Amino acid sequence: MGKKSRVKTQKWGTGATAMATPKEMLSLISELLQKCSSAAPPPGQEWAEYIQIRSLVEKIRKKQKGLSVMFEGTRETYFTELMAWAAENGASCEGFEICHFGEEGYGLKATRDIKAEELFLWVPRKMLMTVESAKSSVLGPLYLQDRILQAMGNVTLAFHLLCERANPNSFWQPYIKTLPSEYDTPLYFEEEEVRHLQATQAIQDVFSQYKNTARQYAYFYKVIQTHPSASKLSLKDAFTFDDYRWAVSSVMTRQNQIPTEDGSRVTLALIPLWDMCNHTNGLITTGYNLEDDRCECVALQDYKKDDQIYIFYGTRSNAEFVIHNGFFYEANAHDRVKIKLGVSKSERLYAMKAEVLARAGIPSEVGVACVFDQSNMRQSSS
Repeated sequence: MGKKSRVKTQKWGTGATAMATPKEMLSLISELLQKCSSAAPPPGQEWAEYIQIRSLVEKIRKKQKGLSVMFEGTRETYFTELMAWAAENGASCEGFEICHFGEEGYGLKATRDIKAEELFLWVPRKMLMTVESAKSSVLGPLYLQDRILQAMGNVTLAFHLLCERANPNSFWQPYIKTLPSEYDTPLYFEEEEVRHLQATQAIQDVFSQYKNTARQYAYFYKVIQTHPSASKLSLKDAFTFDDYRWAVSSVMTRQNQIPTEDGSRVTLALIPLWDMCNHTNGLITTGYNLEDDRCECVALQDYKKDDQIYIFYGTRSNAEFVIHNGFFYEANAHDRVKIKLGVSKSERLYAMKAEVLARAGIPSEVGVACVFDQSNMRQSSS
């Protein structure tokens, strides 16, 4: 096994880098929770609210500096360990290797020719981090008591990831150590970068994502400090906003749905090795084989030796890719823009128009959302 994780800690004290006392921290957390739980601001005041929430978060981050779990070395230090762990646990490890591809970051490179639709990658269930494995972990007792965890699988998966990262003996350590230490999601954007998005359709989702993440963090900070079922969690002594932001982004950029063991429903999962693949246009080529109980991926196209192996993430617009995956895909064949066309009740022909909308299954009170794909936008701008 590789090097174990270490936890950087700071002691109570004075000076520019001294942490807040527990009482001071709870006061800041309570203020953040209250601010994030308030009603949506009036139109035109969203930016002001965002800045207020961000200011509180930055105060908390400053007090928590140095408390997050850190791994020695860089993520590539652990790629060999990841491949060995994958092979030991029944995953396919032949025909590809992890490689860096410039601006695209790390991905999978073919080490031999691979034919289109050839099964080249499979990962057994026991390697996956899922909501189900979270229930069976140290997080289980809190999950049974907390309605937010029960209702939000992505949040459960984020906490599962944090608990396992803090445990140097975790089965998933070889995987967790190869995850990025930070992401390019809007949760990591500087204020000026967010300001540049104000004229885009993405801005409301960016505001919402930041506010929801801050609210969840403040809520669970209190839960971890006070709930009896959280007493055994390794997060109790150090649960920072940066920790939660990292876990949320890890899940948001990597989560996928798989069936439960009995196939009766779906659950969320993190899929080691498979999630190293980068995105391109195409079709979904990943599925779950219940008979062999493993995630399987076939090649999207023919790949020659040394080619990068891509998969298709789904029909997301570039705004959705930026918000949920942290990248912009210039050649996105599914890019689109929504334009809301309202129908005023003072309109002379409102009743007729409302009836037409009703027949189309569109509620008249919220207007019409027209979607223009990338090809249409190109035609109109030429």
